[in-house]
Amino acid sequence: MVSSASSGPGGARGRVRVHHLAQAKERGDKIVMLTAYDAVTARILDAAGTDVLLVGDSVGNVALGYDSTIPVTLDEMVVATRAVASAASRALVVADLPFGTYEAGPQQALASAVRLVKAGAQAVKLEGGVSRVSSVRALTEAGIPVVGHLGFTPQSVNALGGYRVQGRGQEAADRLVADARALAEAGAVALVLEMVPAPVADRLTRSVTAPTIGIGAGPGTDGQVLVWTDMAGVSEWSPRFARQFGHVGDALKEAAQDYGRAVREISFPAPEHTFDA
Repeated sequence: MVSSASSGPGGARGRVRVHHLAQAKERGDKIVMLTAYDAVTARILDAAGTDVLLVGDSVGNVALGYDSTIPVTLDEMVVATRAVASAASRALVVADLPFGTYEAGPQQALASAVRLVKAGAQAVKLEGGVSRVSSVRALTEAGIPVVGHLGFTPQSVNALGGYRVQGRGQEAADRLVADARALAEAGAVALVLEMVPAPVADRLTRSVTAPTIGIGAGPGTDGQVLVWTDMAGVSEWSPRFARQFGHVGDALKEAAQDYGRAVREISFPAPEHTFDA
């Protein structure tokens, strides 16, 4: 299914809600998710018919100049979430719980999630499997929908030994499936699968009732997510699993060059851009 401004996953019309994700899985509708970190971008992606806007802690790499997601703070996520939520009239807004804001257990996770929900998030996302079950259950019981994140988990990049595919080999694959089932049983409304072999992602998707959203996990998941700057071609480099659907970086550079040339040649501002006395 190709989403549009009038029709969303699971037959949603108007605002996409959590239950529409489950309906999408049942119907075989593919869920379209992109990251967003500010109101300008969120408004454009929302108008394009994107089903879910993820306010990712990838804001650290993409917008804040950090070399990983680990330095991102809850305060920074609150600001980004508020901006995206203010501009999204249709998409479901999901916000990441950043590193250090939920690992201590359910109470810390709940306190952190409440701040993101107050900023406009309609669901929160956290990384990890069985060890996060108690937090997922606590948030769910508090009325906060939770999206899980399995496979390569960026907040654990140091423990994982770098940016490596996860779930290779029978034992690792079985562990991922067990993690997915545990999260779904605890109430997770969806699961992001990052850098997982396609056959493992397919098996996992069939093993759980919660919809799966892949990023570097093949076409068999219930939906796909990309960092919007990778999708739109903002920079020359993008991950192997991403496809550039535009060349926004080149277009922006060209526009800035044209603007600079016009200023230096004094062809801008022209008479139509000025006010009379």
